[in-house]
Amino acid sequence: MKNVERYRKNPVLKYPEREWPNKEITKAPIWCSVDLRDGNQALIDPMIVEEKIEFFEMLVKLGFKEIEIGFPAASQIEYDFLRQLVDRKLIPDDVWVQVLSQCREEQIEKTFESIQGIKNVVVHIYNSTSILQRDVVFNMEKDEITRIAVNGTRWVKERAKNFDGNIRLEYSPESFTGTEVEYALEICTAVQKEWGPTKDNPLIINLPATVELNTPNVYADMVEWMDKHFEDRECIVLSVHPHNDRGTGIAATELAMLAGADRVEGTLFGNGERTGNIDILNIAYNLFMDGIDPCLNIDNINEIIEVYERLVKMPIDDRHPYAGKLVFTAFSGSHQDAINKGIKAMKERDSKIWQVPYLTIDPADIGREYEPIVRINSQSGKGGVAFIMDTYFGFKLPKGMHKEFARVIQAITEKQGEISPDEIMAQFKASYIDMKEPLHFRKLKVDDTSDTDDTEFDTHVILTYTEHDKEKSYEAVGNGPIDAVLRGLKENLGLNIKVLDYEEHALQGGANAQAAAYIHLLDADEGRVTYGVGVSSNITRASVRAIFSAINRLGLVK
Repeated sequence: MKNVERYRKNPVLKYPEREWPNKEITKAPIWCSVDLRDGNQALIDPMIVEEKIEFFEMLVKLGFKEIEIGFPAASQIEYDFLRQLVDRKLIPDDVWVQVLSQCREEQIEKTFESIQGIKNVVVHIYNSTSILQRDVVFNMEKDEITRIAVNGTRWVKERAKNFDGNIRLEYSPESFTGTEVEYALEICTAVQKEWGPTKDNPLIINLPATVELNTPNVYADMVEWMDKHFEDRECIVLSVHPHNDRGTGIAATELAMLAGADRVEGTLFGNGERTGNIDILNIAYNLFMDGIDPCLNIDNINEIIEVYERLVKMPIDDRHPYAGKLVFTAFSGSHQDAINKGIKAMKERDSKIWQVPYLTIDPADIGREYEPIVRINSQSGKGGVAFIMDTYFGFKLPKGMHKEFARVIQAITEKQGEISPDEIMAQFKASYIDMKEPLHFRKLKVDDTSDTDDTEFDTHVILTYTEHDKEKSYEAVGNGPIDAVLRGLKENLGLNIKVLDYEEHALQGGANAQAAAYIHLLDADEGRVTYGVGVSSNITRASVRAIFSAINRLGLVK
C-alpha cells in the first residue's frame, strides 16, 4: 500500500503487571448518555430545543441517571434547552444532568448561571493533555497545561459554594490515549487535590479515548495503570469515554470495565464525532446476553429506534448489533437449519435457558419479532424453508420433503432474489395442496365388511374423482382405507405406485381442527418419487388428497 512509510505505530504502555485479563464483568457500569452533547454536535442537522426535550425524556424513560445535556456556555440553543428543562420541571430528582465547559473562567461563570434551579449537576471540565496537542495546538509545557486544569477546578469550587443544589465535578484529560500515563496521573491528581473529594462526594475522573490510537488492550492497560496509581481511589469514580476511530470502541470499553472503570459515557447507537462514540445500547445488550442486568429499560428496541431515527435524522444500519433489521435473520441454509433445530429443541425440552445457534439472545426479549429470523434467498437451504412453513403456517414438513420443496423455492429466488413467507406459502399450495389436475379427488365412502379383526381385506371404499374434469368412480377393498384406495388406483387406472412414507399432524386445535397428511410416493415402474400433501378436517380424506397430489406431481396420468 502506498505511503505506509508516513505512519508510525503509537507507543504501547509497558505494563506486565496487568490484572484485567483474568477478570470478568459482573455488573453494569454507571451509564452517562452524551447524546445531547457529543451526539447532537455530530449531526448534520442538529436537534432543535423541542426535539432535544423529547430525546431527554426518552433517556429518562430508558433509566439513565446521568445525562450530559450540553455546553451551555458555548451555545445559545443548549443554554435555552437547559433552561427549558428547568422551567418546565422536566428533570427528575434522581437524575444528574451534566454540563460541559472548558477550563475558562468566563465559560464556568456562564455555566453556573445556566444551571440555577437544578437539584443535581455534574460540572464537566476538560483540557487537552496529549503530547501532540501540547506541541502543535497549545505550544505549552506540562506545568502550563496542569495550571489550566487546576484553575478550572478552583473556579468551579468557588462557585459551587453558593449553589443551591448538589455539584459533582468531572475532569477529563482530553486526548488521554495520546498522553503519557505518568503525566495523566499527575494532572488528575492535581485536580483531585484542588477539589478535595470524599467517598460520599466523589470526583469523576474521565479518561477519554478522544481518538482511538491503539488496540483495545492498550487502552485497558492505561485505565488499569491509572486505577492502581490513584491516591484515595475510593473518592474517585473512574469513567471512560471511548471513541471508535479504529472500529474497536466496544471492545475497548468492555476491557476498560475489566480494568477498573466504574462509569461509561456514550451515545445511543454510537452516534458521535468521526466514527462515533461508543454505543451504550450495544454494551448494555452484551451484558444482557451474559445474564447481567444492564440497569436500563431497553426491552423494546423498536421504540428506541423510532424516536432516535426521527429526531437525529440518521438511519440505523441494517447490520447494526441488536438494532439492525437483519441482525436476527439468517440467509445461510446451514444457519437456518441450526436455528430451526435449536428452537425446536428448546420447545421439546421446555428449556428456561436460551440456547439457539446463531441467535445470541431471544429477539422477543428486546421487542423484536420472530418474523424476520429466517430470510429466504438463492443462498438459503432446505432448513430455512421448512422453518418458515412450520413457524408461520404450522406445516411440519417431513424431513425427506425439505429438500424437494426447497428446490421449488430456490428456482424462484434465483430469478427474483428474496422471497417472502406469503410467497413461499403460495408456492406450497400451488405445488402440493392445489395440485388437482388431471386427477381431482372428490369424495370417499368407507365401509367395514367384517366384524372381526382377523380378516385381511375388510375395508370397502367407493372413491369418486374427476379425470380432466370428467367424473369417475371405482370400488375397491383393502386392509384399510388407504390400502383400498391404492389397490383401486392400480386396478382401475393401472397405476403401479407404492407409499414409502406417511406422516400426519394437526394444523390447529378446536372443533374446526384440520389435519395435514404427507405421502411419499414411488412410481414403481420408473423409480421416480415425490411427496404429496393433503389437508382436511378428516384425516382419511387428507391422506387420499395427499395421494392424488403426489400422482399429479409425478404426471402418471396424461
